[in-house]
Amino acid sequence: MTTPTIPERGGHPTFLGMPPFPRTAAEALADPQLRANLQHATTTIRDKRVRAVAELPDWEALRVAGAAIKDDTLARLPELLLQLEERVTAAGGVVHWARDAAEANGIVTAIARQHGTTEIVKIKSMATQEIELNIALAEAGIDVWETDLAELIVQLGHDLPSHILVPAIHRNRSEIRDIFTREMSKVGRPAPDDLTDNPGDLAEAARLHLREKFLRSKVAVSGANFAVADSGTLVILESEGNGRMCLTLPEVLISVVGIEKLVPTWADLEVFLQLLPRSSTAERMNPYTSTFTGITPGDGPQEFHLVLLDNGRTATLTNPTGRQALRCIRCSACLNVCPVYERTGGKAYGSAYPGPIGAIITPQLRGINQHPVDEQTASLPFASSLCGACYDACPVRINIPDVLLDLRARAVSHQRGHLGERAVMSAAKATFASSRRLAAAQRIGGLLLGRTRRLRGGPAWLRTRTPGWARAWFTHRDLAPPATQSFRAWWKKTHR
Repeated sequence: MTTPTIPERGGHPTFLGMPPFPRTAAEALADPQLRANLQHATTTIRDKRVRAVAELPDWEALRVAGAAIKDDTLARLPELLLQLEERVTAAGGVVHWARDAAEANGIVTAIARQHGTTEIVKIKSMATQEIELNIALAEAGIDVWETDLAELIVQLGHDLPSHILVPAIHRNRSEIRDIFTREMSKVGRPAPDDLTDNPGDLAEAARLHLREKFLRSKVAVSGANFAVADSGTLVILESEGNGRMCLTLPEVLISVVGIEKLVPTWADLEVFLQLLPRSSTAERMNPYTSTFTGITPGDGPQEFHLVLLDNGRTATLTNPTGRQALRCIRCSACLNVCPVYERTGGKAYGSAYPGPIGAIITPQLRGINQHPVDEQTASLPFASSLCGACYDACPVRINIPDVLLDLRARAVSHQRGHLGERAVMSAAKATFASSRRLAAAQRIGGLLLGRTRRLRGGPAWLRTRTPGWARAWFTHRDLAPPATQSFRAWWKKTHR
């Protein structure tokens, strides 16, 4: 299978350093099997979601409420974060603050080393994908085992995820069977010799392979879908039960959570527990919803660490248009309706966050206002048709097209570096700012260009007596000659 070029870091696949979106998208489009897998999966999920949403007569009111709660949270983020820290600490947990990926990875690595562990079980987490925690731990000599079925497929396949909800959406059943047969024996219990590509058989092989890791590991890592500020409670939604195992069996639990995941109260959480399942898995209620607050003596992990991750989020808050991306609840509804994502897949975006939401959140987290702008990051806001389907599907009403346009302007502003172009635009600005200067320019233009008949490629003298960059401009453009007399001049003459 031909897939977008994937670089490596320390022998592990990584998004960092991938080529710009146009190149990775072209590679993905050349793979008919990938496109077939994506079309089948996204169509199925999309159709199920439409039916699930249609059951609620107040769906639009829920969307409005979800957006309002998120905006209120972001407006009061400092005080809510301090409240969360206070509640978690009172419940026996330890709160760590991480400014960036390096600090977060260092905190998790240090805790693991303090307990002398060489392996960790992990719940599917977008935040840890974002900071590439698995690679950092591997470089420190600590093995990390993904316990979500789709993440396990990606890990065993030495691959990268391509969807927020279904990371292995680009793989079909026969490919998964081959991965299990080839790779499971290298890192633990092997797959059955007679393994078929039946979904039940594949799930059973994964369950048996992971069970020994659950029972052996002393440390677990998770993210969180939500963090309730007024109680210090973390909330994890998942569909397989692997998360429940990670949250109860190990002695130590470390949760890496983006600072935007807060909700003020349990009443606010109720809104999102209706929005998220229907938008992501098209279910009325999430199969496994785990809530945990600090530690309970004799029950579950006896040491809990919460790592609050910034990594560009406070910088994103400074953009009045772009900050709405922080409302995202990681449901992936925008991916499933996006015509661009359906044809290219997630790896083409070069980020843990693919699709429309990735096109607006990754550039802001990485810093699109930096100079020079990373070529791959700057290409993401252009990975969209601006059809608006993502905005219609978003359960928290993120106006993704508006943010895309804002980020495109920011990306382009850093590319306006040609001296000649800047001079021309500055002259045009000065000319149009004054009626007298504009009238003079019209008179001069009429005298110089008004009588030319050579429109194709511009007048001959302009093409032959100007710098190369100017000649290049007219190679594929026609220059319409101005009138010999401007409207302004005609009006002045006839209405004196």
